[in-house]
Amino acid sequence: MVTGTAIAPGTASAAHSPLKTDGATKTITVCPFCGVGCGQIAYTEGNKLLHVEGDPDHPISEGTLCSKGAALSQVTNNPRRLRQVMYRAPGSSKFEPRSWEWAFARIAERVKATRDASFQTKSGEQTVNRTEAIACLGGAALDNEECYLLVKAMRTLGITYIEHQARI
Repeated sequence: MVTGTAIAPGTASAAHSPLKTDGATKTITVCPFCGVGCGQIAYTEGNKLLHVEGDPDHPISEGTLCSKGAALSQVTNNPRRLRQVMYRAPGSSKFEPRSWEWAFARIAERVKATRDASFQTKSGEQTVNRTEAIACLGGAALDNEECYLLVKAMRTLGITYIEHQARI
């Protein structure tokens, strides 16, 4: 992801009203929806996404976006979009809001408990140091560096079932 350049105000011609992207920060990114990895240009102001368009310099999509990629700003700015963790306790019929800190700690606790309960040091006489109770599925929108770090982290935990969306 490339971040950085602010669009100069007043770039619209005198005959037209100002552009909605005037003064916005332009960020080059990749569409998060599928494995194609189309290029997007996102325009933001503060923490608000103003506009998304296809990146004409991107080698895959050459400026085109599918309906999902083109509607990214509608999804992002939807007032019904969940903005906090919602947790449903076992046996409960309702969801309760929780903090991100709580969610990350809970995920870490559950991964550690699963790994500890299922960790194998040996298979017969061979040292294996693995767990077969956890799997990892990567996404095709990840770049090489992200995939490398993800695989390293999973191998460090002893996870052997590592797959990638592009192969499924």
